Amino acid sequence: MIKTWSTPATVQEERPIPCVLCGGSRFKKHFSYGDFRYVRCTICGLVQINPQPVPAAVRDRYGADYLSYERANETAFLRLQELALKDAGFFDDLEDYLTVREPPAVLDIGCATGALLSSLREKGWQVTGVEISRPQAEYARRERNLDVRTRPLEENRFPPDSFRAVLASHLIEHLNDPASLVREVYRILLPGGCFYVTTPNIAGFQARLLGKRWRSAIFDHLYLFSAKTLPALLRRNGFTVEKTVTWGGLAAGLAPPRIKAWADRAAKKLNRGDVMIVRARKPNEKFAGLYPHVEQPPQVRPFPNQDFRQNASGSESSGFIPLHVPTGVF
Repeated sequence: MIKTWSTPATVQEERPIPCVLCGGSRFKKHFSYGDFRYVRCTICGLVQINPQPVPAAVRDRYGADYLSYERANETAFLRLQELALKDAGFFDDLEDYLTVREPPAVLDIGCATGALLSSLREKGWQVTGVEISRPQAEYARRERNLDVRTRPLEENRFPPDSFRAVLASHLIEHLNDPASLVREVYRILLPGGCFYVTTPNIAGFQARLLGKRWRSAIFDHLYLFSAKTLPALLRRNGFTVEKTVTWGGLAAGLAPPRIKAWADRAAKKLNRGDVMIVRARKPNEKFAGLYPHVEQPPQVRPFPNQDFRQNASGSESSGFIPLHVPTGVF
């Protein structure tokens, strides 16, 4: 099975962290590789690399090699992104808004070489990008004349209520603190605006079939979300989840074309695809009642507060991995 491209696994400075979704500190082994391993939170089920490499080490991974990879696959990636956005209702979403006099503003976080932003600009959007890989950002500026920022999203300090839509395709799984990104997106979105998040789905058929050989279980993916854990993260940070769409039953080469086509149709129909896109909206009282189709967030009690030092009990023999998380990590 061919894995998704990743920087080579190396030994880096790392630290244990509490679960970014629920704050838990008890984990079970999930996938184990030579230089890194995935664990699953025993409270919320989020799969993650933990202990995690420190943020500085993560940022250093995205250099010239990623530019070469993105340029070689640019046309195919753009087609997949546009198909996913179409499935999520992105191109129809403006019909849900009141008429505006100026082009709607969209932000693409992790915009790579800017192919999608360039396409959206041609469709009338006012576009901005964020890309921490400096070679890719420079390419997007030079070749496409795009406004692309190289600082992480939170460091750009966009004004509140700046964008009508924010996109993040195959980005959130690379971040040390995806909850921080979600909170910042909420802040900079206009009320009633939408966040479109695309990421691999660990609850899909391929991941369940292949286990640790799954193509998205790679060194650069710090989190492996499911169609439950990603919406949960969005809801806990203020969003209303409207739609989740998955696709991809079997990767090319795993089965004859006819069986692959059948598996792809089944995975999409059953929402068990290999990749998912989630559309989440920042609530707006002015739009109340306009979205009867919206999936309302469940009324749940918050996860219990965790004292990481006291709850870091357990043993390898019981299957639990205690992580001694320093206070003040987040």
